[in-house]
Amino acid sequence: MQHFWIFPLLGIIAGVLAGLLGIGGGLVLVAALVWLLPWFGIPQEAAMHAALASSLASIVLTATSSATAHHRRGSVMWPTVAWMVPGLLLGGWLGSGVAVYLDDAVLRWVVAIYCLIAGAQMAFGKTRGAPDGQAVPAPRGWPMTVAGSAIGAVSAVVGIGGGSMTVPLLVHRGVAPVRAVGTSSACGVAIAIGSALGYALHAPAGALPQHAVGYVYLPAAIGVAIASVLAAPYGTRLAHRISGVALKRVFAIFMVVMGISIIVAG
Repeated sequence: MQHFWIFPLLGIIAGVLAGLLGIGGGLVLVAALVWLLPWFGIPQEAAMHAALASSLASIVLTATSSATAHHRRGSVMWPTVAWMVPGLLLGGWLGSGVAVYLDDAVLRWVVAIYCLIAGAQMAFGKTRGAPDGQAVPAPRGWPMTVAGSAIGAVSAVVGIGGGSMTVPLLVHRGVAPVRAVGTSSACGVAIAIGSALGYALHAPAGALPQHAVGYVYLPAAIGVAIASVLAAPYGTRLAHRISGVALKRVFAIFMVVMGISIIVAG
């Protein structure tokens, strides 16, 4: 069933949701791709790995687009990015290397649990940090590199750009939310590159039947990436019309649904 048009359609949905919810775009892709990829000849036992790898590969382009837009608005703290990038790349590479050798069922439960934790954090967590517009020194130093390693590793295993971890970390350090989001988008590029390369190069020979590099299924990665870049601004506009409390509730419910759907797909 080679209906490749479904991947740009998925990219539009993921792009709008990513723009609307701020984080969660990668989890949308993983949950959807786990269901879809077996229709395209991907073995069921490799579907979870391929979903994670393809999601991360698509994030390279979408995160770059987002980071560029934030940079133009001056909301990316490049000194912080510079300190975190080595850790993010290493963590993404190592995390994907570990994920390649995990059983499909184990990966499903890891991602599902992460979805539930992210939803609970959004539903019950408190927003902290400096008000938007207040100048805060960019966090620097080796602790940021170490934190980047952990964020990169976890992101690689669950198939995301790391925003759900990077943003809270920066806000906790006193960074204004708008700058935390902008900086996180730039960090997401490094996470996606390190992780996608890991899934491509750590995968066993012939992991996927065709149209793939390692576990990265190219029609999905490319189709999703292009469409999501075009669709994300519409989600962002919609987000400005909805209250913050409502958005938090939507995200929390959404994460629970994603977690359950990933388990059921197995």
